[in-house]
Amino acid sequence: MTMSGSDLKQPKTLICVVGARPNFMKMAPIMRQLQLFRHLIKPYLVHTGQHYDQAMKDTFFKQLGIPEPDKDLGVGSGSHAVQTANIMLQFEPVLDEVNPLAVLVVGDVNSTIACGLVAVKKHIPLIHVEAGLRSYDRGMPEEINRILTDQIADLLLTTERAAAGNLHKEGIPDERICFTGNVMIDSLLSNCEQAIPFSVTLQKYGCVQAIEEKDYALLTLHRPSNVDDTDTLKRLITVIGDIARKLPVIFPVHPRTQQKINQAGLLKDLPEDSVVMLPPVAYLEMLGLMQSAKLVLTDSGGLQEETTALGVPCVTLRENTERPITVTEGTNTIVGTDPRKIMQCVDDILVSGGKSGRIPEYWDGQAAKRIVEAIVRRYIETDQS
Repeated sequence: MTMSGSDLKQPKTLICVVGARPNFMKMAPIMRQLQLFRHLIKPYLVHTGQHYDQAMKDTFFKQLGIPEPDKDLGVGSGSHAVQTANIMLQFEPVLDEVNPLAVLVVGDVNSTIACGLVAVKKHIPLIHVEAGLRSYDRGMPEEINRILTDQIADLLLTTERAAAGNLHKEGIPDERICFTGNVMIDSLLSNCEQAIPFSVTLQKYGCVQAIEEKDYALLTLHRPSNVDDTDTLKRLITVIGDIARKLPVIFPVHPRTQQKINQAGLLKDLPEDSVVMLPPVAYLEMLGLMQSAKLVLTDSGGLQEETTALGVPCVTLRENTERPITVTEGTNTIVGTDPRKIMQCVDDILVSGGKSGRIPEYWDGQAAKRIVEAIVRRYIETDQS
């Protein structure tokens, strides 16, 4: 394509999409890095509104230094089909108006696949950050989003080298894949010193229990497979109650999880004197809670990575993980929902200190730099050569 001198001087617009809480931590370092290339690329931030708690969204944006979105689609909640369809309907006019160089999506939420589909149908290149992760469990909605987004993406940016093997099995060639590292760790490393101490968070929410640093378990629980099935939820709540008799458990409760616990009448199984239930907490509060925990019990993918980066033992309440590097190299142990296995793992951590692990390759705080450099090489330098 022939370009005039004036065209070369105009920065190209890159639409960057965030939709839900995990996206915010991944997008923040990318947005900062793009500012260093603003003579070449103009970022245009779209928040789909999939994460529909406005106060929590505002807190995350402020703490992570994310600029206010150029466009907030405000789609809100709904079933997977309704949410995905609404995002697509709202996103298409944005593409028509902005006419971007490419669309960048992160992670595996509904916003990722919805905006990706709209982009490629309009022949706009799609960039997928955190490509190639696989749990091989198609019962997880996120797994479907990951597979489909990778199939239609033009540039696939991976967090670990093994991800390329997953993509090769699905017919994706090397020229579309670039190993850039884990951008969520960029956010974590840049915010460790600003993390809010766990004691401050507990005091903020009126906790009266005397809890010491490295003497509590942090729990998060939100996946439908764990909270929507009453029998599974009951097993998990019962074993959490048992763990709480050995050390305190701090439990920031997802609204959906709170609702399911209440409906199943399971609140009584969580001892009030040793299980501290908090509302959802902001990023810097969660980071402080993780840093000071003896161990973390979770079904979150992001927390598996963050605990590995922090060197905190992680007990994953799932049968599989799309982030196997946290098990093979990090501090993570997969235990599923069997109370016996959960308790055995917790007891081992209390005795031995748990897995020490090591920091995986390219989890070094420089992933955003490599991501933006890869985008410039592919879409700016190639276009101008």
